[in-house]
Amino acid sequence: MDRPGLADFLTRRRAGLTPADVGLPPGARRRTPGLRREEVAQLAGLSVDYYARLEQRRGPQPSAQLVAALARALRLTDDERDHLFHLAGHLPPRRHTPLTHVRPGLLLILDRLHDTPAQVVSDVGDVLVQNPMAAALLGDVEQRPPEQRNVVLRWFTEPPARALFPAEEHEELTRSHVAHLRAAHAARPGDAHLTGLVGRLLASGEEFAAHWARHDVAVRRSGRKTVLHPVAGRIELDCEVLATAGQDQLLLVYTAPPGTDTAERLALLRVIGRQALTEERSDAREPGSAEELVRP
Repeated sequence: MDRPGLADFLTRRRAGLTPADVGLPPGARRRTPGLRREEVAQLAGLSVDYYARLEQRRGPQPSAQLVAALARALRLTDDERDHLFHLAGHLPPRRHTPLTHVRPGLLLILDRLHDTPAQVVSDVGDVLVQNPMAAALLGDVEQRPPEQRNVVLRWFTEPPARALFPAEEHEELTRSHVAHLRAAHAARPGDAHLTGLVGRLLASGEEFAAHWARHDVAVRRSGRKTVLHPVAGRIELDCEVLATAGQDQLLLVYTAPPGTDTAERLALLRVIGRQALTEERSDAREPGSAEELVRP
């Protein structure tokens, strides 16, 4: 908690408001501009003495709920609210504005990664965009409707999605998918899209329900990925996870050390690209067969 910074910020934001800004009558003539301390305390639902001590640098650390109340009382912007949380020694609430488009900065980076598989995924696992290398490696999602592009949903409802990864890693990947979704679910209370996704997963079978009941929590981080590609073979990759400031979109980049077998396999994948996917699909005899491992 930064007591001097918190006191200064509260004092200055209070001085920048008028009673009319917050729906209060002007009252008697004021000697100084801005709201009175008792007015801010009234708006935030706390005692005048407690609020006064915060501005005097001698108050106890306010709770996150109290900080949120002060932010509303002082009509703070999102950036100002986040700053107030930091000064009070708390992490600010995550902002969750539903996004159906990819941030321009991420698209710019994606365009530069012409020889490396990369894709942008939402914080709940929706694949938003892929570069051609990622489509060749993991399956092209372009032809799928948006509601069928979620990696967690596909993991629990489509066997070919699991066939892309070694069987001995399935349990770990299952736990990782559910734990990441749990973390997002707690951070996004009331989110209709996420609530619907969890509902579909719970209805998909006992496996997801059992893992969901364990209440494991973890966020997606960088690590190793092994992909069993039907043409290029076994590919072991480093997966780097780059998050936006709001943590709502993740750029996943799959790389291999130069000069390794994996790097050579990626080079092969770059050559065969989408053509290999087309050939594999046309040769497939039945859905879910080995030839359709990369089918979207």
